[in-house]
Amino acid sequence: MVTSDAKKNIAFYTQVLGMRLVKKTVNQDDLSVYHFYYADTKGTPGTTLTFFDFPNTSATRKGTNSISRVSLRVPSDQSLEFWSHRFVELDVTHHEITSLFGHKVLEFEDFDGTPLRLVSDEKDKGVAGGIPWTGGTVPVEHAILGLGPVTLTVSRPELVRAFLEKVLHLRETARENDKILFETGEGGHGAQVILQEDSVHAPELPGYGSVHHLAFRVVDRTALDEWIRVIEQTGLPNSGAVDRFYFQSLYVREYNGILFEFATDGPGFATDEDEDKLGERLALPSFLEGRRALIEKQLKPLDD
Repeated sequence: MVTSDAKKNIAFYTQVLGMRLVKKTVNQDDLSVYHFYYADTKGTPGTTLTFFDFPNTSATRKGTNSISRVSLRVPSDQSLEFWSHRFVELDVTHHEITSLFGHKVLEFEDFDGTPLRLVSDEKDKGVAGGIPWTGGTVPVEHAILGLGPVTLTVSRPELVRAFLEKVLHLRETARENDKILFETGEGGHGAQVILQEDSVHAPELPGYGSVHHLAFRVVDRTALDEWIRVIEQTGLPNSGAVDRFYFQSLYVREYNGILFEFATDGPGFATDEDEDKLGERLALPSFLEGRRALIEKQLKPLDD
């Protein structure tokens, strides 16, 4: 995702949402930009939100062909009541508790207008959630457990549907009004994508408050190489293998322009930091460590 203010971003996701800052590093494609990772207590794959800090960008002009909302899992329906009251107390923009595909949800936005949703795991079955951070500001019984369903809003749903089903092998499991639910693997909130059509509005013009890309987990480099082979056969533009140090990635842009990433589960965020010290210092991959002085000089101090 993209944020306009690094300090406010850290404050919101650690103090308001109670997530753990598990990695504070830089955008490897623009070393003047912070890259923050928020997750459960261990930085477990499938629990991570990440942000690029672009302080001079404009606000997102919302529209179609976008990753239009990202969900975060919480333990129960009662948790949503807790969060609704918390959002009132902390003046966080939010909506009423509603239902989506048979589960209670609470939609809200951060200070940048980033579209988010809390989803209750009370009746969920499938991929397990993460381990709540006990050092956070939120009681463990209501703490965020990881990522839930991600909504894609597109002008040509038949094209992204073909990509989801025929390339990624997700399966349709439900429909509700104009939304289609897809799942992979064990299913459940940790393995779902929601597809929604919008052929009326103009394509989204990204800025702060937008979602840059969505990452899917793959187990290791062998699996990633297989996905590279599959994606190359589609003819879609892709990055090939990219070494991100904490994981290895493949990026591909589907027909509506939405960017997907495939990212390996390892080696993980504890590669260069002790687990109990995650996120406390500026972490740089080994291939950037020799440029630390220059990188730190061009980054705005956080005083966090």
